[in-house]
Parts: sequence; structure tokens; C-alpha cells
Amino acid sequence: MDLTLSTPALLFPTISLLLLAYTNRFLALAALIRSLHAQYKEASHKTIISQIENLRHRLVMIRYMQAFGISSLFLCVLCMLLLFAGYIMAAKAIFVTSLCLLMGSLGFSLTEIQVSMNALKILLSDLDHSA
Repeated sequence: MDLTLSTPALLFPTISLLLLAYTNRFLALAALIRSLHAQYKEASHKTIISQIENLRHRLVMIRYMQAFGISSLFLCVLCMLLLFAGYIMAAKAIFVTSLCLLMGSLGFSLTEIQVSMNALKILLSDLDHSA
């Protein structure tokens, strides 16, 4: 397979959009944690603590998602530099690593979505107890 400068460049929009989505998730979770923290200060509830623990876990996952995505983008740029310098075999190895990091980022994203479902279950458990 031929690897040209345009091949790793194809990942730039994808990775950039993923990083934007990850940042939006992070900001939404941070705002939710602040809100839950304020609620907890007013009235201590076990479910609020459970929600905050779940959100804390999700924030760690988002940090990994972002780290893998940024690393993937960095390696795409390095791949392009290596291609430009004529180091084809090294560029191919770096590009494959970049793709693996992108898959890892997407895997963490999928797992984070599953964890977020647990957060919704915690939230909805209040409804089960009040009925």
C-alpha cells in the first residue's frame, strides 16, 4: 500500500471533531458535578454521592479519550513529516500506531457511554423508591 501525505491528512477532520465532542462532554460533566455538589451541600443524599462518583469515573475516561485522540493527531503530523523526509517505513509504522490510538479513543468513548447509562440508572432509582 502506498502511503502519501494526503492519507494521514484524512484523519485531521475526524480527530478534530472527536476532540471537540470530547471537550463538550467534559464541560457538560463538569457543570453537572458543580450542580450536584451544590445540591449535596444543601441536602446530603446517598444518590448524589453515587452520581458524583460515576461522573468522576466518566471524567477519567474522557481524559483518556482526549489523550488517545491528541496522541493520534500528533502521530498523524509526525507521519506526514516522516513522509515528507522520505522515511516511508517509519511513517507507515507511525500511521498504524496513530490508527490504533484512534481506535483506543473510540473504545473509551463507547465505554464512557455505557458508564453514562449507569448514571441514568442511579438518577432514575430515586423514582423507583418514591413510587
